[in-house]
Amino acid sequence: MRITSELICQAADQLKGFVGLNRKTGQYIVRFSEDSFGMDVADDGIIPTSEFVWAPGSAQAMTLKRELIQLLLDQNIDDRINITEPLRVYMNRREVPEISAVRSLVKSCCGGCGGSAT
Repeated sequence: MRITSELICQAADQLKGFVGLNRKTGQYIVRFSEDSFGMDVADDGIIPTSEFVWAPGSAQAMTLKRELIQLLLDQNIDDRINITEPLRVYMNRREVPEISAVRSLVKSCCGGCGGSAT
């Protein structure tokens, strides 16, 4: 299977869990519930893992940061975070520049409300 930028971006958006900066240690930690951080992480500093790996880039684009993905890899909980093959390929291909993309929120419908996906 050929790994494309689109597949890598999709893999990043499917990451699970939350990331917070531990104020005491200065290190990022991953949890799977926003409530499990305790007092060491400020509530406004908790971010979904799928958003954590993206950093503002130029204009409206965001950049998929290898250094932030590496912080997740260093946690050694790849399966729980849902780090998949496209992200591993991205991390191993250092000769390829980091991916920049314009991201937007896509609303979907569960079907129960009578609406349609947009």
